[in-house]
Amino acid sequence: MKSSFVLALLLAAAPAGASPAEWKIDSDHSAAQFSVRHLAVSNVRGEFGNVSGRIVFDEENPSKTTIEATIDVTTINTRVAGRDEDLKGPSFFDVAKYPTITFRSTSVRPTGPNAFEVSGDLTIHGVTKPVVLHVESPAAVKNARGVERRGAEGTTKLSRKEFGVSADPGIVGDEVQVTIDLEAVRRPE
Repeated sequence: MKSSFVLALLLAAAPAGASPAEWKIDSDHSAAQFSVRHLAVSNVRGEFGNVSGRIVFDEENPSKTTIEATIDVTTINTRVAGRDEDLKGPSFFDVAKYPTITFRSTSVRPTGPNAFEVSGDLTIHGVTKPVVLHVESPAAVKNARGVERRGAEGTTKLSRKEFGVSADPGIVGDEVQVTIDLEAVRRPE
């Protein structure tokens, strides 16, 4: 559900000594996963398969980094077609009215080598709330054509009720664990 947070993960993607660099999220290699309790006895896992957006990373001053990400809620997949249709319906995400989840960063703070705390505004189901993502990102790699790629993993926990996704309390838990796996691309200028 917090797929938009994944964009924050790519913040660490600029090479040493570079000025602010723009990275595009590679939708083919990115996803937002979630886990929520079912009947308080087991976890149900799912993912959103279409994450897009951009990151402008300032390596010299990471606090100036900006992230914008969008998750296509219609791509929800829990491996059970009937449940996916229910989640798309008006009792949960209501994709007819709210087809996307968005994230816009408000601050980025380095917390260690290739690690960041990314705060931002997350909008789900028409409700915007502040969230914090804990992001880790390994070093970037460059291919023979000069195209750079960098991955990132961001995690957070959310209350689905705070975002207006409150159907079936007692059956579906409130706390949602979110993991966003991103791959970002930067092409040579």
